[in-house]
Amino acid sequence: MLASVAAAALASTTLAACGSSGGTPQLVWYINPDNGGQAALAKDCSTSQYTITTQLLPQDATQQRVQLARRLNAHDSSIDLMSLDPAYTAELANAGYLATLPDALQASLKQQSFKGAVDASSWDGKLAVAPFWSNTQVLWYRTSVARKAGLDMTKPVTWDQIIDAATKTGTKVAVQANKYEGYVVLINALIMGAGGDIASNLTDGIDAKVDIDSAAGKAAAQVIQKLAHSSAAPPDLSIAQEGQSEATFASSIGGFLTNWTYIYSAHSKTLGSDLGYARYPETVAGQESRPPYGGIGIGVSKYSQHTDLAMQAVACLTSPTSQGTYALAEGNMPASAAGYAYPALQKAYPADLLKLFETSVDQAGPRPTTPYWSDISGAIQSTWHPPVSVSPSTPGASSTFITQVLHGRKLL
Repeated sequence: MLASVAAAALASTTLAACGSSGGTPQLVWYINPDNGGQAALAKDCSTSQYTITTQLLPQDATQQRVQLARRLNAHDSSIDLMSLDPAYTAELANAGYLATLPDALQASLKQQSFKGAVDASSWDGKLAVAPFWSNTQVLWYRTSVARKAGLDMTKPVTWDQIIDAATKTGTKVAVQANKYEGYVVLINALIMGAGGDIASNLTDGIDAKVDIDSAAGKAAAQVIQKLAHSSAAPPDLSIAQEGQSEATFASSIGGFLTNWTYIYSAHSKTLGSDLGYARYPETVAGQESRPPYGGIGIGVSKYSQHTDLAMQAVACLTSPTSQGTYALAEGNMPASAAGYAYPALQKAYPADLLKLFETSVDQAGPRPTTPYWSDISGAIQSTWHPPVSVSPSTPGASSTFITQVLHGRKLL
């Protein structure tokens, strides 16, 4: 059973006392929606000392944050474990809602995990949550469309090139551009791909330096403006999330798509050799792209009545075997090289695609790690949406609004 990994990793951890009823403690894991992969791991990692059950969070990452923050702020002891989007890890850790991971577990996780996964899971120099899976976006394309457009997909391609190719072939470039966190993921990747960032000096809190009004910010705005005003823009561009953009790509008008790793497991059988994949597009020609970084870390609530047992469960749930099992079931890739080595995963994916995923995670552009990310993200969504409204003046307007929101002079 996978739970044996937990015992080895936390042999020195003192077990929490069982409930007054004397029964086996139940650890409640709040999870992001999937196709059952986390529930299966919960079963595999349950032991004679504890059982793990799951509770489903909303689909939208922002709503996941709201639900968890409200419960944790109320010191809700019914939450033991939680799957956290990297964008909100710093906020919950800074608020003191997360139990400190034991030193032995921290050392084990840091040793096994990709650097990007460690960075995204850390706050104040320590791991706040355990890296579970590390997602990245790549460029998915129809090989027939790229061939018809004359694109050489063995070389890096730019956003301008794929927008022009889709326009030429009467197909669409599908992205996530609804007014939600996924749209900010796109904006951040475009800006970092042009050599900039949204904000820096993040340890200064509300006085962090807002950098979005820059040449990189304007390059990002130019890409969105071009797509939104082209025939390559899907009709539902302004409301498209992962599912809608995926559906556009899978339809008769599909040409190109930027989306997460699960697309291969979802469409490789139906699209066959017409499903191509490549590095995330360049914002600026000749400058390496910074693919989006996403994923999930598993945190333990400070208010859990079984924190020691929960730490053992975390060690099991995030073991390389668990990561590989979950990747095979859900298409969300491991947060460790050892997870990628899971034999069944190696058989299920082409070697070059797994290598593309690993490289993209390693060179990804994460969103700023700050307790104030929800404010920054909300301000960006308000000023960059809808995509058709984006212009060269948008980065400046968003910079001003972000600063006003951070200092309480404007409300979202």
